[in-house]
Order: sequence, then C-alpha cells, then structure tokens
Amino acid sequence: MKKILLGILLMAAVNIVWAQEDTLRKSIEEVVISANKFEMLKRDVIQHIDIINKRDLQWMNPMNSADLLSNTGNVLVQKSQGGGGSPIIRGFESSRVLLMVDGIRLNNAIFRGGHLQNVLRIDNAILEKVEILYGPSSAMYGSDALGGVMHFITKKPVLNQKILGSAMLRYGTANQEKSGHFDVGFGGKRVASLFSVSFSDFGDMVQGKNRKSAYPTFGERPFYVQRINGADSIVSNPDKNKQVGTAYRQFDFIDKYIFQQNSRTTHSLNFQYSTTGNVTRYDRLTETDSKGKPKSSEWYYGPETRQLASYRLDRKTSSGLMDKLSFTMAYQSNKESRNSRKFNSAKRKSQNELVKIYSFDIDGYKKLKGQEINYGAEAYLNDVKSTAIFTNVNTLEVTPADTRYPDGTNTMNSFAVYAQDKISLVADKLFFNAGIRYNYSVLKSTFASTTFFAFPFNAVEQKSGAFSGTAGLLYLPTETTKVTLLASSGFRTPNIDDMIKVFESVAGQLIIPNPNLKPEYTTNFELGMVQTIGGRARIEAGAYYTLIDNAIVTAADQFNGQDSVMYGGVMSKVYSSQNKRKAFIAGAYGTAGIDLALGFSFSGTINYTYGRIHEATGDTPLDHIPPVFGKAALQYRNNKLQGELSFQFNGKKAMSDYLLNAEDNEIYATPDGMPAWNTLNLGIAYQLNKYLNVHVACDNIFDTNYRVFASGVSALGRNFRITLRTAF
Repeated sequence: MKKILLGILLMAAVNIVWAQEDTLRKSIEEVVISANKFEMLKRDVIQHIDIINKRDLQWMNPMNSADLLSNTGNVLVQKSQGGGGSPIIRGFESSRVLLMVDGIRLNNAIFRGGHLQNVLRIDNAILEKVEILYGPSSAMYGSDALGGVMHFITKKPVLNQKILGSAMLRYGTANQEKSGHFDVGFGGKRVASLFSVSFSDFGDMVQGKNRKSAYPTFGERPFYVQRINGADSIVSNPDKNKQVGTAYRQFDFIDKYIFQQNSRTTHSLNFQYSTTGNVTRYDRLTETDSKGKPKSSEWYYGPETRQLASYRLDRKTSSGLMDKLSFTMAYQSNKESRNSRKFNSAKRKSQNELVKIYSFDIDGYKKLKGQEINYGAEAYLNDVKSTAIFTNVNTLEVTPADTRYPDGTNTMNSFAVYAQDKISLVADKLFFNAGIRYNYSVLKSTFASTTFFAFPFNAVEQKSGAFSGTAGLLYLPTETTKVTLLASSGFRTPNIDDMIKVFESVAGQLIIPNPNLKPEYTTNFELGMVQTIGGRARIEAGAYYTLIDNAIVTAADQFNGQDSVMYGGVMSKVYSSQNKRKAFIAGAYGTAGIDLALGFSFSGTINYTYGRIHEATGDTPLDHIPPVFGKAALQYRNNKLQGELSFQFNGKKAMSDYLLNAEDNEIYATPDGMPAWNTLNLGIAYQLNKYLNVHVACDNIFDTNYRVFASGVSALGRNFRITLRTAF
C-alpha cells in the first residue's frame, strides 16, 4: 500500500501543479511588492516569483520560518542544529541570498558564506505574506542577492476596526513542541496599532526509526557528554534516535503603528524584537576523534537577539518626478555569540558580536505613457563590535581570548543608486524591462591589541564599487499565456566576515586579511513560461544558466614572503580569502495545477540544479548544490473542512557530486553521500465555529529516517501536531 501511494504521488509531482479555478484567478491577479518595491500584479513581474499568502501560511502551520520555506517545495533548507535552518536558492546560500523583512534588509556585515540560521529570527506566526524572488536581484536590491530574495511581510495595523486579533496554540510530539501566539490590533479613523507576541519551546528532536538497510545506524546518537562532579562524562543514550542537544527556545515581539495623515500620506512605525535561549550546535557535538571520543563537550550559540525599529513614509504625489514616494529609515541591533569547550578541557571560549545597522531608503515610482519607472537611493551603515573571553568552568576565572573579528573598530558602509524602466513595445502584449544599479562600499577595521594578532599593520581598509543590471522581455500574447526572457547580473561585496575573519584558524592554519578582495559577480540567463488551460489548470516552467566570476574562496597565501609563519607557538600555513573561483550553475524548475472538482485539487513542484567549478585540471563539483527535490499534494477544501495529503522528496546526492572539505559537510553524510528520501504527510483542519479552528496533522507518516543535503542533524521522525486557532 505504501509503495502504491508513493508511486501515485511521485508521478503527480513530475512538474504538474493543480489549482482550483478561484485560486488560479487570484494567483494571476495577486499583488506583489518585492519586484519593484511598489504594488504590481504578479502577471506583470518578469522575474520568477513565489507568493505565499496569508491563507497558505496558516495552512502550512510551520514550526518556524525555515520550515515555512521548506514546505514550499521550491527552497531547500540545510540544518546543523535544532534551532537552525539555512535556505538554499538555486545553489546559493547564506550571504549569497538576501533576507528582508518589511522592506528592510537583514543581511549584515558578518553574514558568513557557510550556513546561517538567521531566518529563524523572523516570527512566522505574524506574517501576512512571503515573496520569494528567484535569480540575481542586485539591480533592485544590491549586494548579496545572487540567488534571490526572500521577503517576509508582517501583518499591518488596520484602520476603522475597533478590535481585531488572533491567537494560536500548537503541540508536537517528535520534539515536544509547545508554541503559542497572540496578536491584537486597534484601529480608528486615522490611527491604528498592532501588538503581537509569540513563544516556542522545543525539546530534543526524535529522528525517524526506519532507515535504509545499507545504513542501519545512520544518524544515531549513541552517547552524549554531561558534566558530572566537575568532570566531563560520556553518558550512554537510552534512545539512540533522540538527538540530545537539539532543544531550544525562542520569543518574538512586534509592535506596529500607522497614522494616515490624509488620503495621500501615511506614516508607519515598526518595532520588532526576537531572542532565543542557548542554541546548541548539534553537528559539532557529534564529531569524534580517532579514538571515538567526542571532540567537544560544549558548542553552542548564546542567546541571539534581533532588534529593529523603523519609520516609513508612503506618499502619493502629483509632481512631475514621481507618482508614489516611499522613504524608510531603520535601526537594527543584532547580538550573537559562539561558545565552545573541548572534551576534558576546563577552558570555555566565548566570542561575542554586536552588530548595529543604520539604514535609509528612498524609492520613487512614475508612470508615463508606455513607461513605468522606478528609481531610488539607499545607505546601509554597519558597525561591528567583537569581544572574547576564556572562562575556566571549574574556577570561573575569566581571561582574554582571541576575538572572531578585529577587537578595535569595524565598520562597513554601503551607498547605492538605482533605476528601472518598464517600456511597452506592443500595447498590453510585449514589454521591455531594464534596470541598473551602482553600489559603493567602504570597509574599515582596526586592531586594538597585538596580544593575539601580531601583524605588521594595525588597520585594514577596502573600498569597492560594483555595477549590476537587468534586461528582459515580457510577452503576454493572451490572458492565459506569459513568456519571459531575462538576462541579469548580481554581485556581492566582500564583508567583514570575508575580509577580516582571521581568527578561526585550526592548529597549523592561519587566515590573514586580504584588503585586495573584490566583489564576486554572477551573470544569469533565464527563460520562463506560464500557461493556464481552460480556466482550470496552470503550468509554470523555466530554465536558467548562471555564470559565477571572482567567487571568494579560502586559498593558500604568503605572509612577508613566507607560506608558513609561527602563530600561537605553532608553525602555521598561511591562507586568505581570494577571488579565484569561476563556476556555473544550470537548473530548471516546474510547477503546475488543475481543479479536480468536488473541492479537490492537486499541487506539486520539482527543481533541478547542477553546478561545477572551472579548474585548470577540469571541472569539479560546486558546493551548496542541492539534489533534485520537490513536493506534491492532494488537497480538499470546502467551507469548514480542509485536508491535504502531501509527498515531499529529495533525490540522492552522490559523494562524487560533493565539494569535499567545504560547505557540503560530507562528514555528516554516509560514505556514499546523502541518500534519497521521501515523506508522506497528512493534515486536516476544521472550523468548529466562528471563532475556533482545529488543525491536526501527522508529518512523516512512515517514520522515515533522513537528512537534508549538507545537514548535520536528522529530520524529525513521525510527528503528530495539534493546533488550535482563534480569530476575533
């Protein structure tokens, strides 16, 4: 029976997404804002874009924002710990994809190129909509948008509504999840407010019990380290499927206000706060030495705190320069820390970072006869403070430690101007889109002490400029057909983490600053098509080819003419970040759908990505490239009842396709690579009355044991969830 069900769903997943007629019509007319920063119809967007609306967000009912992206079937999410989730878009990850919330970029000067969990610091329970732009988006959004943009849009206060609110409680069995949310809004004729609070408490994750016969112990947690009577002790785990060290907690708060000065002018205030408990780096705690003993007793991120305060002005004008104006200024503060202690060592190392960001954005929109013009300017000012200490866990004595970044001042300031034009070549049929941006960045870092950083310089400064552009054709021959042809470029300016992170050296390896580091670039070519059939079916497909130039890699270097130097009493080889890599990524995607009548519909996606590095000796695998993956779902909806049977799948990632000793994390896979996997999931929601909705679900019905590519933690096994929602 299992094989029959999986076979039916797998065949349906091959590039055919089915949608009800009403859903189809709404998806064509749906309004998006991420494409040009002002409202426009999805039909008129030349770039491939996904929109997850409020109804879909509620139905997905994800544990966090990383799982939200994974549930789309179009974004792969890598995980290194329970409180983790690093989205991969078209083979780009971390600092090479752009995170935004309410029009404000979250990427900062210390976003690294490995795996990042920052997307979890966005409260998914208060989201109104998520928009995902695929492919280079630097002409509109600047640095980091090589793979695309993920824009999270939170609920807005509502005018002329005395009271409006909602609440949610959720419990999950596989990790003992206990989550809750409450929001309430008040709206007068001109002033409205919204208050929101969310909390989540997750226990240790229990992975699936049913493994492939070739890997009967894959992912097991046979033991863990516990400090007993002042000594590190190896404790046998009574349940090897329980991933001890994956528990974490999170708290989110949002407070928003709007003031409608008149019919043309609106002012908005937005305050956001997110914090966690300690988030254990589970993958590091499972690593063992040659004798089978754990390498680390402790490895965790300390409480991560994100704060945001912003003011936004929206104004409709009748001037000759613009029809619409948007101005945003914002302040962000991000605190994070890394804490680690080797097995049987009394010395814990704690590295702490505080990043403050001040930003200013001004955007304008003007509609002329046969043209729509967007233009604007922005400034993002980053200030990074890095400190570190050693703590003796026995005596609690504190001594200085080497910091992750220079212990003096670290600033990275970026300034940009852009313009974009949409020209009608054939009225309502053929359009030409073109855009251009210039970005200028200044990075400065100073060393306050030479105790750990004995370099013959005490400061590093780098200035760089970068152009990016886009050009494309949008063809709408009928109301049911859309064809796009797009060429676009992206860039990423090296940040403080790329250039100045000299202190994560292992014994015998020293990474030194490289002030000559330049931006890395991508050039993308893409063909896309959307076709609706008979008002009941919709098919979307596309293919792309991306060239990567000047990509930043860590490679051997010299210091004062020597390839090795004495550092910390150890003769160490010298490395630095360098612009050396040339590579390409090719891929294709497909989504489509049909109304099956009687309230039933069918949906599915598929994504394929292939990447290689150009080397003198031949092409080698590029890291961050996911295997083929997607999702299919059979859905039912009526006025009160909604149900979904979904099938999520990943193909095999063979070890021959891994970039070894890089970010693909081959040490957390099997000797053959990461096996293919699939899960079957069932969810049912029922509207009991006007105020109460009950959602019950069973994820991973067959309790399959699997890991997402590049992950160091196994996914949840069979997980029963129950959710109660109310709205008033």
